[in-house]
Amino acid sequence: MTLISSDIVIRELESVAELKHAEHFQREVWGVDDPADNSDLMLAIQHEGGLLAGAFKEDRMLGFLFGFPTSLPDVQHSHRLGVHPDSQGMGLGVKLKWFQRDWCLARGIESVRWTYDPLRAVNAGLNIARLGATANTYYKDYYGVMKGINAGVPSDRILAEWHLNTPKVKKHAAGDPPPLPSDSLTIAIPRDLDALLSEDLEGAIKERIRVREALTEAFAQGYGISGFNKRSCEYLLAKPSQHLSEI
Repeated sequence: MTLISSDIVIRELESVAELKHAEHFQREVWGVDDPADNSDLMLAIQHEGGLLAGAFKEDRMLGFLFGFPTSLPDVQHSHRLGVHPDSQGMGLGVKLKWFQRDWCLARGIESVRWTYDPLRAVNAGLNIARLGATANTYYKDYYGVMKGINAGVPSDRILAEWHLNTPKVKKHAAGDPPPLPSDSLTIAIPRDLDALLSEDLEGAIKERIRVREALTEAFAQGYGISGFNKRSCEYLLAKPSQHLSEI
């Protein structure tokens, strides 16, 4: 259990009732049309070594994290991370991820990977800028047609890889992230995808295609995402030889 403040804690889910509530919580975060992960399945995965955790204020769930084992014993797949709309801006997402890192390292798991929408600046800011994850794999229309908050554009995803014991990630964990490289290839993304989806769906689709083409071309040339500039809303990409000292 991790104490955030005098009244908010992060801990594993502890009962079938909490797992069932997590189904409802997923609908509140991702939308009622986005299928929630079933409590029975989550229970089975938890018993087989998966991580089901939440941020709680007393009995109220404010955040939710779901990770499960992969074919590699030292790698976990992080399937879901969400913070209730009423509780965003409290830093709960990053705190849930650091809880996940501690949980994994205690069990000999040294890498966590997950997919996320490369157009979502909030996710890029968390995954890349705050946690120190990297990425060099692009999945075109990964989930097919989606509903809920993800509706309207192809469901492209990139694979974030979080190597928990690297010097770079240790620096992030200590609150002392390495400086952003100045000689990186940069690719800008929208500042607010949700606003773009609601105001200009055609523009959102064009942005999807632009970023897809830019990232897939860069990855094919051997570049990988090594940073994210939150101020300019740009991915920073480098070839491995350019940032070996950071990883």
